[in-house]
Amino acid sequence: MLIDAHSHWLPEEIITNAHFFHKGWGDIEAHLKMMDEAGVTAAVLSYPTSDAHLKLGSISEVAHIYNDNVARILKRYPERFIGAAVLPVDNSIDMLEELKRSTNELGFKAISLASSYNGIYLDDKMFLPIYKEAQEKGIPVFVHSQTVNPIGFERVKDPLLTPVIEYVFDTTISAGKLLMSDILRQYPKVKFIFAYFGGAVCYLKQRFDATYAMLRSINFVKDLQANPSEYFKNIYVDTSGDATKANFMLALELMGPKHILWGSDWPAKKDVAAGIKAVNNLDISQQDKENILGVNLENIFAL
Repeated sequence: MLIDAHSHWLPEEIITNAHFFHKGWGDIEAHLKMMDEAGVTAAVLSYPTSDAHLKLGSISEVAHIYNDNVARILKRYPERFIGAAVLPVDNSIDMLEELKRSTNELGFKAISLASSYNGIYLDDKMFLPIYKEAQEKGIPVFVHSQTVNPIGFERVKDPLLTPVIEYVFDTTISAGKLLMSDILRQYPKVKFIFAYFGGAVCYLKQRFDATYAMLRSINFVKDLQANPSEYFKNIYVDTSGDATKANFMLALELMGPKHILWGSDWPAKKDVAAGIKAVNNLDISQQDKENILGVNLENIFAL
């Protein structure tokens, strides 16, 4: 079973109130056509992050618009799409209620978070009730890079450097702050799924461990009770349409094949076949390839 861990669909009201996105991001029929042609059984729909909330008035409004519209797709195509709900992070009191509404009433099976929100990262205490609910109910948390004011944006605003570098490092810092806040240790059963191979986390494995050991030897950093890599290997990463062998190898070294999820990043990336081919060309067992291409997600969602 081929399952896409990273794809997007947006309702018209968000597309028209956001920069960058076009009507192709709201074409569910084209999405299904791609899936059929590529042999994709099912796909996760997660929020790509946008600036629509600036025109619509709040992230809460975006969350309700997105969740209500995606719910109609889930009802229409229950075997093809898996919904990851957006939460009203600008109103922490409503976050848990919206999660419960989305999962209990609307058919969502996951949470869709950005890596940060105007400099507030996922280690903020307002997220703790969400992690508690996610751990108790087995709800995975998909983390997409923040595209609005990511780390470094206050210094460099560039149409190429921002998405290539700042998005990646916002994701990296997000994972790092979950480590340093002990959330990865305190909520070990929460399945955090980071897009784009977790930013630079896999690349920085050795530096994390070596620097941590050096700083612990002079009591300059708190005791994490284990090397950083011991916590990072328990998160999940998706491939986000990437076909670069080096990125796969780094993720395989840190997390192993059961914590890597194939994702297309449709419709941002159109060459879906290249990502699938990259997995099949890896020098790993057939079972490990199948794990990455769908079995891991099948297990996460108990499909």
